Amino acid sequence: MSPVALSTLLALAATTSGVLAITPLADKHFSYPDGIPYKADTDVGDRGGQFGYNKCNSTTEGPDSLCQTAFINHLDDWCVWAPSVPNSVIGDTEGEEVAWCTKKGRGTRIIPAGAITGVQFMKTPGYLQIVGFIDQTKINIAGDDSGGELDPHGADLRGNPLGGLVYSNGFASNNGNNDTFQQVIEWHNFMGSNSFCFKACDPADPQAPHLCEHIYDRIGVEYNCPNAAQDGVFEYCEGDNQDPPGIYTENGQVMTYKQPAESLGVISSMPYDPKIPKSSNCVQMASSALFADLGVATGAPGATTTGVTTGTATGTTKPTSTAGTGSGTGSSATRSGASAGPSATGGASDAGNGAASMRISTLATVAGVLAAVAFLA
Repeated sequence: MSPVALSTLLALAATTSGVLAITPLADKHFSYPDGIPYKADTDVGDRGGQFGYNKCNSTTEGPDSLCQTAFINHLDDWCVWAPSVPNSVIGDTEGEEVAWCTKKGRGTRIIPAGAITGVQFMKTPGYLQIVGFIDQTKINIAGDDSGGELDPHGADLRGNPLGGLVYSNGFASNNGNNDTFQQVIEWHNFMGSNSFCFKACDPADPQAPHLCEHIYDRIGVEYNCPNAAQDGVFEYCEGDNQDPPGIYTENGQVMTYKQPAESLGVISSMPYDPKIPKSSNCVQMASSALFADLGVATGAPGATTTGVTTGTATGTTKPTSTAGTGSGTGSSATRSGASAGPSATGGASDAGNGAASMRISTLATVAGVLAAVAFLA
């Protein structure tokens, strides 16, 4: 069933059962910045009211901000959802996460210097995706938390976090206008195990609900955001769309994976390997050139700006899902046990993905520098 049909069905069920009907978060559209309300979620259900607010500015910015409006734009300009209180567990705070960002000026919390140790920003025809490595204790996630999924749906359709809004100026449908932000209707953000993925699907793409699927919370980054990110590397790439999460081909037949209920226990095996989409025009940059608002440069020392091409790669590992304490429904951002983790993002030993395996010519280096200048312009 499509997310649109599910939203309609659940809203109708709430009305006919005598429960006050709510408007699903994914059905709420607000122009940025003038149309942003103080709170996107004005309902009060079983989970209470919205924890923070969406109308954010210089007066709300800082370490105590409760801003719940996030952005994903470029390699140097993105946010993630994380708790407001130190040593928190994603599964316990899913409805209350706030925006932690790399850029000042939007009223959010700023990710602390030294937290980010590697990122890959991928731009495809259908989505923008940031995958990275982070000291999650610096953004209030408990060090041993394997994390979970945040998305604009949730069991009650109010989203996780409640009322969380996402915007971008980076889609092809935005025609390169950096001053105009589009609301991202479909997105998912996996946090935990000191790594993360945030994928924002182009609202103009009819495949957005499928590319940003929200029903596979227990199989994590590796299957929802297949990638070749490496710790210590900061790069921008262009690439092909991934296969929608849960969709794979076996003996020439297209198959759909059905995530088992949590009551059936830990997911110890998968019927398929995730396929990392082809990427090209990758540009590596020094973190100090990207995250000036964080203060001190993060990541591996001596990082350089280079033009690289990764070629085609495929995933070779399966998740062990050693925790598997999530809801099993995929509807809420409960603890998944496989939400993230460096092993899920591809390492230097993966064929065609490792920086050490790439040959970088002088011409590619010059091209990379020119591309980086154009990208940050």
